[in-house]
Amino acid sequence: MKFGCAFREYLQEEREWLVDNKCAHVEYIRLKNVLKSCQKDTSSDKDRLCHCNSCPLCDQKFFSELLKEASDIVGYFSSRVKNLLHLHIATGLQRYVLRLRQCFKNDRQALAQEGRILMEYIAMNAIAMRKILKKYDKVHSSVNGENFKSRMQAEHIELLHSPWLIELGAFYLNSCELDGCELDGVYGRFSCGIDITKAVMTLVLPDCIKLEYDLSCAICLDVLFNPYALSCGHIFCKSCACSAVSVMIFQGLKAASSESKCPICREVGVYSKAVRMLELDLLIKTRCKDYWKERLAGERADTMKQSKEFWNLQSAYAIGLL
Repeated sequence: MKFGCAFREYLQEEREWLVDNKCAHVEYIRLKNVLKSCQKDTSSDKDRLCHCNSCPLCDQKFFSELLKEASDIVGYFSSRVKNLLHLHIATGLQRYVLRLRQCFKNDRQALAQEGRILMEYIAMNAIAMRKILKKYDKVHSSVNGENFKSRMQAEHIELLHSPWLIELGAFYLNSCELDGCELDGVYGRFSCGIDITKAVMTLVLPDCIKLEYDLSCAICLDVLFNPYALSCGHIFCKSCACSAVSVMIFQGLKAASSESKCPICREVGVYSKAVRMLELDLLIKTRCKDYWKERLAGERADTMKQSKEFWNLQSAYAIGLL
């Protein structure tokens, strides 16, 4: 089945869900027709073949719309996954209420179903985005489509590089309690696996898309512990990230200066919206129990030491010794 037909079928099957949740999607069919129209118009005039860096017929209907669609898709996907995982790892009174609800309906099954829908949603739109940009470059003999991918990366709206996609993969592995799981979709099968010895999570999507997410911290070089994703997308242990910006563990990453940079990409201001990756931490906790306990004990000891030093310093300031 050609992707255009598969994408149309996907939109039809999920039409009620897409409309009810007011979620955006790549206007693949319409944009493909725009390209067909451009190709037809330019090929009819040998002196006006479209080998240009800017196509007035396509560009206004292309990159600005795709940028908005990608931003809306990532924003919607992130918020829905965040809500889904919040229900899965609820604590305290909320956990009690959710368990009480399980007496009346299968909430675990409902969460898994929503997770599958979200996985398929981001995958289908990512494939549509990739194919329409490739088609654009082919029609115009340009690299503008490829350059647009770099712009998406710079603005953190790449569909398949969201930390929430890693969290969703971890959610499935936590749910099935196996090293891998497979999901059926309109356009083929999706699979997610983990090799903890190599600290790698693998996500295989249709259209030969294979994503490998490194689960090791770039600072301590060990498997991630209590992982946090910065707004640039890079993931570190909380204690390592705090150390990199000279803040204490108990203060948290949000205490970092607005001028603090990511240790990898050196982007400024990425700590204020750091996201704690609870599902990924739970996955590592269950697959590397001894390692996780050792890191937990070490972080607690460091936190206690830092707290003691901090309050001793504050007391010295208060009584005028410093």
